[in-house]
Amino acid sequence: MKEDNERFSWPVTHIDLLSERYGGQALQCNDEFFAEANNLVKRAEPVFLEEEYTDRGKWMDGWESRRRRTEGHDWCILRMGISGIIQAVNVDTTHFKGNAPSHITLEGCFSEKDPDENTQWHTLVQHHAVKPDSHNYFELTENFEPNSEQPWSHLKLKIFPDGGVARLRVYGEPQVDWEKLLPGELVDLAASTNGGRAIACSDMFFSPMNNIIAPGRGINMGDGWETRRRRTPGHDWLIIKLACLSTIQRILLDTCHFKGNFPESFVLEAAKINTPNTSFDDTYCLSGDIEWTPLINRTKLLAHSEHVYQEELINLHQNYSHVRLNIFPDGGVSRLRIFGQPDLNQ
Repeated sequence: MKEDNERFSWPVTHIDLLSERYGGQALQCNDEFFAEANNLVKRAEPVFLEEEYTDRGKWMDGWESRRRRTEGHDWCILRMGISGIIQAVNVDTTHFKGNAPSHITLEGCFSEKDPDENTQWHTLVQHHAVKPDSHNYFELTENFEPNSEQPWSHLKLKIFPDGGVARLRVYGEPQVDWEKLLPGELVDLAASTNGGRAIACSDMFFSPMNNIIAPGRGINMGDGWETRRRRTPGHDWLIIKLACLSTIQRILLDTCHFKGNFPESFVLEAAKINTPNTSFDDTYCLSGDIEWTPLINRTKLLAHSEHVYQEELINLHQNYSHVRLNIFPDGGVSRLRIFGQPDLNQ
């Protein structure tokens, strides 16, 4: 378990597979007397309203059971929005100060249908103490019994003996079956739902970098990647690890909602990065050893617009694993789509 004040990179470099943004939901629980279990998958950070009460008691932004007067524990079963490999979880007890559980256990299963009484559950996080009003991070490599590369579709959160949890965040990588693609079908290789990841950037002061590869069109200016106003020479940049090695054939760059703060122009580059380790080290992308190949030369952008590029692309006939978006000098981009064909032979 990571202490609340320790640096923890998973929320920045990986998506929350359980989030309501991707369709995650609570299926059932044994008790949600004070607050509903579906609050666990909310995308927004938990809030506390000092004067807000319901007819059952204090309103809380999380899942909260009543005070247990019998032996046992409370539990909740959740369906992940995206099935995938889990690297870490955050059992967030923010605002639950005198009513958090003392311990939790997290179990998982992989199933095409929702769990029933015959489902076999596997322990992902062993029985462990949690702190009230805190982010309680667990890396599964520290507590994992099954194969760490096994995908999961459903989770069972057990809290001991009762109490409240604000959010359950599940950081990992989606499971994608590339064999289901039609011949010649283009796929968005940067999309977070396909396993793309924003792994590094120069700045994300106003909004996180992984917003740029989220599904759908941005809902507002906060639902994109935006840097602070640059007061020094240079430009801002962002690196995306594509879902797999692939060719690139079409680009969509969207400045939706960015009207007075969109970049003046951009350059898009790509690279095929081979590392000696099977577990890729994201920091390697920041080394000076990477040879970045231009895909789109410096091109002006418009405010609040979708920009589609196909004929403008250069250096197409090779496979790439990463792309780097350079924006000049700063500003915000809502979405970046990298359409291509996966190389299933490598």
